[in-house]
Formats: sequence, C-alpha cells, structure tokens
Amino acid sequence: LRSALRPGDVLLVEGGMKVSSAIKYLTQSTWSHAALYVGDTGQCTDDGEPLVLAEVEMDVGCVLSPLSKYGAFGTRICRPQALDGEGAAVVVDYVLGRLGTQYDLKNIIDLMRWLVPLPWAPKSWRRRMIALGSGDPTRAICSTLIAQAFEAARYPVLPTIEYARAMDEADFEEILHIRHHSLYMPRDFDISPYFAVVKPTLEAGFDYRALTWAKGERVEPHPPLPAGSSQWAGQS
Repeated sequence: LRSALRPGDVLLVEGGMKVSSAIKYLTQSTWSHAALYVGDTGQCTDDGEPLVLAEVEMDVGCVLSPLSKYGAFGTRICRPQALDGEGAAVVVDYVLGRLGTQYDLKNIIDLMRWLVPLPWAPKSWRRRMIALGSGDPTRAICSTLIAQAFEAARYPVLPTIEYARAMDEADFEEILHIRHHSLYMPRDFDISPYFAVVKPTLEAGFDYRALTWAKGERVEPHPPLPAGSSQWAGQS
C-alpha cells in the first residue's frame, strides 16, 4: 500500500466491528469505511510511523492515522483519474483543515432513512423527508468529509446527470448536478466511473514467472474433452 498510494487516493476499508457490519449490510457493499491518503504530514506516532491517512472516527472525529492501522483489513485503493497536482492539493488541504471535526451520528441515521425509505413514501419525497445530517459544519462522517473535499476541487464522485439537447441539434449533452455530500457512502468511490481501482501488486510490476510455488504439489491434468465438444458449452 505504501508504495502504491498517492496523495488524494481514497482508501476503502472492510471493517470488522458491529457498526461496520451494519453499514456493509445497509449499503450492500464490502466497504464500511473510507480514509483519504494525504501523504507526508510531518507527524508521526509514538513509534515513529508517519501519519498519512485522514479519516473520521466515531469516537474521536477527524484524525490522522498511520497506514499500519489497516494492515490486517481488506482494503481497496480508489484513485481519482486525471486529477492534477493542484486538484489533489485542494482535496488534501480541505481534509487537513478539518482535523478535529466530530462524527455526525445524525447523518448516519438520515442515511439509513434514505437507503431504507418508508414503503408508503413516494420516491420524490425521500430527499425532503431526511434532514441530511445535523447541519453542524464541525461534524461529518468518513465518506461525507471526503466527498466535500472532492467537491471543493470540483471533481465528480457520483453526481446526478441530466441529459439536455441543444436547439436544432441531435446530440445530447450531459449536465452534472452536485449530489448532496451527506448522501455519499464508502462504496460510492468504488463504483464511481471517475475513480480507478489500483492494485498494489500490479503497480509494483507483477511477473507470474517469478512466483515461488510450494514444492511437491502437482496439478491434476483435466480429462480430455469429447470430440466436437467445447469447454464453453453450456456456459453463458
């Protein structure tokens, strides 16, 4: 991870706590937490490890953390494509400027109401029926703060798209509308068409011929296929 991450990358985490399981169930996703890689901050842990992640924790709010904190967890790097150095600096500076921001528990409750709406409520009413968090600028959740940071750089995550056609033209134009930051979840950075999934093993230069396999194991040969048949037969 350390060799692959760049400032502005979003690190998704597969948490193991009860609240993590609830978030993964509600969002139907593997990811329950998101942190932003901010790079060198000049601050370290008591053991001397650099604090390179900015994240919002439920009990302490927005803090800096070392990378080893998630060494035993499933993770995924989501990289904003074509984001230049200036844009990355805006994203990082935004999050660093909000260190100490407290966790917005009301945002989680409202998000649950958005994801699991009342069956009798029309879809057009869903946004009006939620309060979109406490409204306190000193409170946020992990995905909310990161979404706000990219919004500050005018970089899209999952905006709503309106298709408009100019007069006397057959082509349609996509007009992006900013989606309220309190409605973002960790999975949104994974499914966003503007973020690429980065795999550290491949970034380091993967060579399958250099792998060391356990000795004494034999690969069982596949039985020959009947004449005229295909290994893809019956598969869709």
